[in-house]
Amino acid sequence: MPAERTALSLTRYERECRSLIVVGIGARRGVTADEVRAAVEHLAGLVPLDGARYASVDAKAAEQGILDAIAPARLETRPAADLARVPRGPGNRRVEAAVGTPSVAEAAALLVAGSGAVLLVPKTVVGRVTVACASGQGDP
Repeated sequence: MPAERTALSLTRYERECRSLIVVGIGARRGVTADEVRAAVEHLAGLVPLDGARYASVDAKAAEQGILDAIAPARLETRPAADLARVPRGPGNRRVEAAVGTPSVAEAAALLVAGSGAVLLVPKTVVGRVTVACASGQGDP
């Protein structure tokens, strides 16, 4: 891979080899669709999100603001215990107390991205929403 590649850009090689882009989403309870859209749009300015999948913790499976923002795509959720086992940057104690894992956005993105997952954009807080983006080969 070229040495000048940055963590926020996909080279042609990565686009061909890593067919799956996943946006991890964490948010405060009661977040609006507009708030989630703003956070996702922020990511879209950093990496191409065409055909991206969306992931979060099980506790956010019915969070209407998230569901409305990503429609018609579906939100793929995973148990907090699974997210807590994903190697990632430092987590947040408040988030861990609320949903059972110190990381939602990064861990969900990495877990759903599957084998060979790499974090393209680390957790980014936009108001009451936290997003991250990962790329990988997907689930076997």
